[in-house]
Amino acid sequence: MKIDKTLPKDIDSVRANAQETETAGYDGLWIGETQHDPFLLSLHASDATQNMTVGTSIAIAFARTPMTVANVGFDLARYSRGRFILGLGSQVKPHIERRFSMPWSQPAARMREFVLALHAIWDTWQNGTPLSFEGEFYTHTLMTPFFSPAAHEWGPPPVYLAAVGEKMTEVAAEVADGIFLHPFSTPRYLREVTLPALERGRAKVGRTLSDFVLAGPAFATVGRNEAELATAIAGTKKQIAFYASTPAYRGVLDLHGWGDLQVELTRMTKQNRWSEMGDLIDDEILRTFSIVGSPAEVGKGLRERYGDVSTRITFYATYESDPAIWPEVLDAVRS
Repeated sequence: MKIDKTLPKDIDSVRANAQETETAGYDGLWIGETQHDPFLLSLHASDATQNMTVGTSIAIAFARTPMTVANVGFDLARYSRGRFILGLGSQVKPHIERRFSMPWSQPAARMREFVLALHAIWDTWQNGTPLSFEGEFYTHTLMTPFFSPAAHEWGPPPVYLAAVGEKMTEVAAEVADGIFLHPFSTPRYLREVTLPALERGRAKVGRTLSDFVLAGPAFATVGRNEAELATAIAGTKKQIAFYASTPAYRGVLDLHGWGDLQVELTRMTKQNRWSEMGDLIDDEILRTFSIVGSPAEVGKGLRERYGDVSTRITFYATYESDPAIWPEVLDAVRS
């Protein structure tokens, strides 16, 4: 199991953070799309490193077109000398329509077509296949030599898709090279819902999960003493509550009999009571979603919980902590 890290949001320290991540022994660096462009950050991170993978986790597909994503993905694969991973996600309807002013409909079907279009475009550039992709959502039938980037030795990047629901999970297994397991996934949900959906998706194309990557962040609530642990617990509860307020993720709660919690948390978001939401997350819910304890306990727990399923994981913590604590967790996972 590979251990990755998420790039901090400090845009002025991208190169230094990337170098530190590689030196610390992580296998990969993931870059999210929140306040800055993830592809520009990926370029800086890959330029500052030599061996570890660099990827987007995630770039928002529906804020763009397959052609624009194909261009930047193909170029980053070349710049990084084959170390770039294109991670895509759908985002939710309000953000696509109201933040990006882009169309939203049938997210799973649209994402399936988006990735197929990427592969068609890349096949044209890498192998000279005439571009002829006509779908319900995207059509790409024009590509002249003037606009065709040259083929390169590393070829197109692998594509990972973020998914929680069964439909999008099946799509990931059918058309992508890997999946980002959402941190709002319990071990039970992973084994009872996600894995069967992945197997169904792979079966559609006559393949198994043997060459498919399961990656993603895993909640890690870690502290060396009571004060550090209390801060970590409060931060993790707040983040669990944030995800639990999202209607699209209710299926995870329903599996555990906690579906009513989503209704209450959604109501609180509309009342702008964000700071109170974590109070609704009790200890059972906390420990169902997260490993909690010392660096040694968290490292061991992550290995035991995900070692037989995940190909690569990222420590997911949304609270202030001593940066030196994470190398301790990394060592514990690998011990």
